[in-house]
Amino acid sequence: MMNRILASLAAVALLAGPAFGPTLGPLGSAEALAQARSLQPNPNGPGAEQARAREQMQAGRNMPIRDIERRIIPQMERGDEYIGFEYDPAALAYRLKFIREGRVIWVDVDARTARILRVSR
Repeated sequence: MMNRILASLAAVALLAGPAFGPTLGPLGSAEALAQARSLQPNPNGPGAEQARAREQMQAGRNMPIRDIERRIIPQMERGDEYIGFEYDPAALAYRLKFIREGRVIWVDVDARTARILRVSR
């Protein structure tokens, strides 16, 4: 989110051009544009999985992760601690991570239907 705000501000400064004059500093317009592009989120970097999951959900292909969590977490055994999730865009599946008595449990869930695909211990 912060990267998008910074990139937007940089783009506005570039479009405003001379109105901002010396505030652009020593960077020329081509260098400033390159710097603004570098602020864009890396499609394979941190948060990329969540971004892809959000895109799929907004397109109506996936259920929101919060809905899936509401369905899956109550099905787990008492004492299982929910840690978080990962998203696999190729499989259109969420992988929910739990810990039970020091052991990790992975629950793979279909992102479209919230059906449990596999439990790995």
